Amino acid sequence: MNGKFRELGHSGIMVSPIALGTWAVGGGPWWGATDDGESIAAIHAALDNGVNLVDTAPTYYFGHSEEVVGRAIEDRRDKAVLATKCGLPWDGDRGPVWYEQDGKTVRSCVEPASIRRELEQSLRRLRTDHVDLYQIHLPAQPPLLTPVADTMGELMKMKEEGKIRAIGVSNETVAGLEEWSAAGALDSCQNKYSMLVRDAEKAVLPHCAANGISFLGYQPFEQGLLTGKIRMDTPLDPSHFRSTIPWYKPENRARVIAMLDGWADMCEAHACTTAQLVAAWTAAQSGVTAVLCGARRVKNALENAGAASIALSSEELARMRADVEGLA
Repeated sequence: MNGKFRELGHSGIMVSPIALGTWAVGGGPWWGATDDGESIAAIHAALDNGVNLVDTAPTYYFGHSEEVVGRAIEDRRDKAVLATKCGLPWDGDRGPVWYEQDGKTVRSCVEPASIRRELEQSLRRLRTDHVDLYQIHLPAQPPLLTPVADTMGELMKMKEEGKIRAIGVSNETVAGLEEWSAAGALDSCQNKYSMLVRDAEKAVLPHCAANGISFLGYQPFEQGLLTGKIRMDTPLDPSHFRSTIPWYKPENRARVIAMLDGWADMCEAHACTTAQLVAAWTAAQSGVTAVLCGARRVKNALENAGAASIALSSEELARMRADVEGLA
């Protein structure tokens, strides 16, 4: 990989190969207490060190992540490619229930009036007059009740009005991508993708590459396991959702740690950390446009940003893939 920016679909928007994911910035039950001031400093550090794509969502604890991102970019809006999402409102009674939390009921709804209302709420929280990338959040689960053509038609209107610049989906199948693309201009797909979870390689990544749809991979570090910082003696909160991930089982974790430790020579050669090596490999995979690396601390934001400058050789990329596939 190199640090050159890549086009977001056919939008003309150029994005950094390492992006900033801000789910943890929202805090809440998934991530625990968070320091908004430190999160803002981390966002500033990312923007000041080559990262321009900042991804958030209203459901990252009921708008809190968006509010923090809005405060962070208010005086440097021109440096950020701002991405947020819609489709999971908690202030209406339309659509099937997705989950309930803190007395709020989150539903799956992409009716034109609903996503229009969500956009206005996001613009207010983000302190801006436009969103660079507006994504439908989890369109494939539960199934949407609104025809895709109706939702895409409203998104295209928003684009014509200048309130959004590009349209994307988050967590979608190839069949879904084909339907969205047939209804309008689809620029991106954001799905889970890491060394350990490569399901996107089977169909979604090739489809995106063949059709000019940017692929944004999230959770590349598998909740920290692939950073090399989690060891066998690292205490893990059994109530944290990472404890439900099969790769965190002791026998699996030991194999992952051994693999990462085996790359010490490459880390030394590139003067990088294990996390940077992993991020560089992930962003260098065929069809991947950007990798969303979460950070709410300055040191982590700086570490992630540094991965963009690592150029792995074809031999190193192949060696790492062989090791990764050997874990299966």
